[in-house]
Amino acid sequence: MDANDNLLGMYLRDRRTKLDPAALGLPVTRRRTPGLRREEVAQRANVSATWYTWLEQGRGGAPSANVLDRIARALMLTDVEREHLFLIGLGRPPEVRYQAPNGVTPRMQRVLDAMEFSPALVRTSTWDIVAWNRAAQAVLTDYAALAPRERNILRLIFLDAHVRAAQPDWESVARFVVAAFRADAARSGAAKTIQAFVDELSQLSPEFDAMWRANDVRANDEGTKTIVHPLLGLIELEYSAFAVHGRPDLSLVVYTPASEVAEERVKLLISRYADGVGV
Repeated sequence: MDANDNLLGMYLRDRRTKLDPAALGLPVTRRRTPGLRREEVAQRANVSATWYTWLEQGRGGAPSANVLDRIARALMLTDVEREHLFLIGLGRPPEVRYQAPNGVTPRMQRVLDAMEFSPALVRTSTWDIVAWNRAAQAVLTDYAALAPRERNILRLIFLDAHVRAAQPDWESVARFVVAAFRADAARSGAAKTIQAFVDELSQLSPEFDAMWRANDVRANDEGTKTIVHPLLGLIELEYSAFAVHGRPDLSLVVYTPASEVAEERVKLLISRYADGVGV
């Protein structure tokens, strides 16, 4: 077999030799090569040492996803390395593992702030707002004035009277949000994680409960959003959602005015917000 045909074995050997035995509490004497021995990886992964050796040699047959996952943990692979292991071992990425978000980097916040006249925000796969720019505060919602727990799009749509009043067709918006939320939560592996939140919102809002029971799912990559400002009237926005590279739990959503009139109204709102006065 050509060495290039055994990409999985080559990758396993490479990752194994880069681990520090001492850091893992293993003896460091009598080692002819750097890193862990094959039997040590096999023991950490709870697989047969013989089978693991065959796997590195390209003779072990196709591993199961469960075994690859255990080997990934044994080799202390990062999420990117784990994905690569699955791609070369099984020809597909691993199933999504939901991880609670921990905010955004300063660099991502600078990207948001650079969009002066485009409301932009970062939301999690469970639709919590974790970052935003000044334009989003002025045009959409002043997220900074809300407690972190309340910065959730579904909570705002169903429980906040001001947000509800800003939707010219609230029922259509609400149904869309629920369907897109369901799809995002399932895609990110958070279907079980959101159950307590869904139960709470179902108790607080019979409307949400009915829409959730409809089991609809929708994509939410791009579209238009219309809001009703109490003094400026209708403002039509176009939006696009982008995946954040390396952060499958986050989406960047950018809104742009859909017309010259909308652009003028957005700029006026942002200007008044920056000056600290109402419109």
